[in-house]
Amino acid sequence: MTAPLPSPARPSQIDPPDPDAVIAAVGRALEEDLGSGDLSGRNLADIPARGRVVAEADLVVAGLALAEAAFRQVDPAAVVTLHVADGDRVAPGAVLLEVDGTGAGLLAAERVALNFLQRLSGIATLTWAYAEAVAGTKAHIYDTRKTTPGLRALEKYAVRLGGGRNHRMGLFDMVLVKDNHVTLAGGVRAAVERARGNLPQGTPVEVEVTSLAELDEALALDVDVVMLDNFALPELAEAVQRVAGRVKLEASGGVSLETVRAIALAGVDIISVGRLTHSAPAAEMSMDITRR
Repeated sequence: MTAPLPSPARPSQIDPPDPDAVIAAVGRALEEDLGSGDLSGRNLADIPARGRVVAEADLVVAGLALAEAAFRQVDPAAVVTLHVADGDRVAPGAVLLEVDGTGAGLLAAERVALNFLQRLSGIATLTWAYAEAVAGTKAHIYDTRKTTPGLRALEKYAVRLGGGRNHRMGLFDMVLVKDNHVTLAGGVRAAVERARGNLPQGTPVEVEVTSLAELDEALALDVDVVMLDNFALPELAEAVQRVAGRVKLEASGGVSLETVRAIALAGVDIISVGRLTHSAPAAEMSMDITRR
């Protein structure tokens, strides 16, 4: 087995995905893929088989629980052996897991297991690249709500494994006043005041601004975070100077691996990156199945 590479810097304790959510997500995926049954592999149930999932590139592993669940939901007698852990960074050739079962069972679960592993590991790997790019600055990489419908909690788990942090989980856990709120309410102040109406005490309030003038308006509203939307680097630096630590500043929009370090060096606290979840490429890995 190829030894894992050093893992990305991340919180020492990351809660695993909720087991019920794993079972439900895998069940939906298997139902979608199998339908009334696997016509190609259904007559291979009498053949003992072993599958090995192997990394084909440097990647950060995420989604092992879902892969394991896929094999066991198809064949409860399958024996899954994990050779790495979620959050490990591995090199090409590393064996992520082995599974012993029947030919029919392994073939039926293979694509669902790989889809989850490739998707979540891809998110964790891309997040790791962004986190590495801002290392040594005070900025932290955050995700957004631009996630696959129904898989948000799992994808945000993968972000944490890659060394990133989670922005709000949904519309229910913080206030984020954005451009459409401002348009509907008739201004930044009006939008924030309306959002604060009957708001539970202690709920964080963030407001998005698109100019230095709107930033000045937001600073008078006693908010927790100000999001600087699509600010050029000189404007980011000016915003940091004006704020002087009074609130946290988030940079958003147009963030790429090529630009993220310069954005971090401007002095912002948070850099939110939608592409972590909406555009992460699938991690490169494969599964070989042989007779036992």
